[in-house]
Amino acid sequence: MKALTFKRYGKSPEIGFADLPRPSLKADEMLVQVYAASVNPIDNMILTGIFKPVLQFQLPATLGSDLAGVVTEVGSNVTRFKPGDAVFANIFDLGTGAIAEFAVVPERLAAHKPANLDFVQAASIPMVGLTSWQALKERANLRAGQKVFIPAGSGGVGTFAIQLAKHLGAKVGTTTSTANVELVRSLGADEVVDYKKQEFEKVLLGYDAVLGTVKGDAIEKSLDILKPGGVIVSLTGPLDAAFARARRLNFVLTFVFGLMSRKILRLAKKRDITYSFLFARPDGAQLGEIGKLLETDHIRPVIDKVFPFEQAKDALAYLAQGRSKGKVVIKMC
Repeated sequence: MKALTFKRYGKSPEIGFADLPRPSLKADEMLVQVYAASVNPIDNMILTGIFKPVLQFQLPATLGSDLAGVVTEVGSNVTRFKPGDAVFANIFDLGTGAIAEFAVVPERLAAHKPANLDFVQAASIPMVGLTSWQALKERANLRAGQKVFIPAGSGGVGTFAIQLAKHLGAKVGTTTSTANVELVRSLGADEVVDYKKQEFEKVLLGYDAVLGTVKGDAIEKSLDILKPGGVIVSLTGPLDAAFARARRLNFVLTFVFGLMSRKILRLAKKRDITYSFLFARPDGAQLGEIGKLLETDHIRPVIDKVFPFEQAKDALAYLAQGRSKGKVVIKMC
């Protein structure tokens, strides 16, 4: 089968297509013919080697984790799916990839594709959907009437998280460029800061939660807009010791991550604010709940650009520019 792989970490990862044998299945796994796969910022970050101590790949490795397709074969213990079923899934952190003609998907990580979405739309959802769900519902425990700040509202996570927060009954603040103000308002954003004209920490006030989606000093600046008792869930770092312990990393990495997060934890504690770093996990049950919201039109996919399979490498390069409005998807067939 054809797959998009990388051979090494660093400035020259040698991304390209490779012919790989069709994978064999364990009892709890399914073979899915991939119709579409989406790319996420972490795909490009993996290539740099920054997550090498955390994520285990056997190089050369297939890229991507979001997919939608049709089940072609099931293991002996699979009961919820059968050949011919249309599914979507995230297979992040399994050491395998989704940008391929076929992918192995554990049954527990898959959900039936929402009937009202095509495969491209469905493939755009898993990573951003699960990230938003786990950040807002699990970590922040966001409730109706609360205020949440979701910067970079026109990005992949932002476009989904704004809609989920509104579904939960929260008031949403966000940042975006002038060209995307109307887009984020159409998704439900209540307070929109044009970052080219204003600084969000000088405009917003009285927030209960922040979803950290932007690198740099934005996390520290967000402390200024939070109430005492507020919550920051960061997707961009700094990594913390709690994350290292949850992944059962060694003492050295736990210590290093503790040092990396020491400043933000100290500043947050002074203001009675809780900080944590989130690495979203694949979860088929949660994806099924997200699918219900999509089927009832409470949330809609936002897709910036679709690339053919042959241009999958270009899709990663386009995403790396940081200008996409919503998701970037690769269509296999």
